[in-house]
Amino acid sequence: MAKYIMLSTLTDEGRKTIKMKPERIKEVNKEIEKMGVKVLSQYAVLGPYDFVNIVEAPDNETISRVSIELGSRGTVQLMTLAAIPVDEFTSKLKSS
Repeated sequence: MAKYIMLSTLTDEGRKTIKMKPERIKEVNKEIEKMGVKVLSQYAVLGPYDFVNIVEAPDNETISRVSIELGSRGTVQLMTLAAIPVDEFTSKLKSS
């Protein structure tokens, strides 16, 4: 399974939801897992993003579906990046 970094920024509506119901974060993680994506780790961060999530998905199509589903709710904006382990990356460079 491929790993991805999901950077998320809450909208005003998302901030209201999290303030009123902080457990919503874990509920969304369960929803994501039902769509075929496993949350490996999750961090609340300072700066331009509110959360950094490390997730695992079988393919780009699955992670794209999750991004569109979550983004369509209007509570979060997402940027999803494919993550290549450094050892895998450097071994590909050596073989070319």
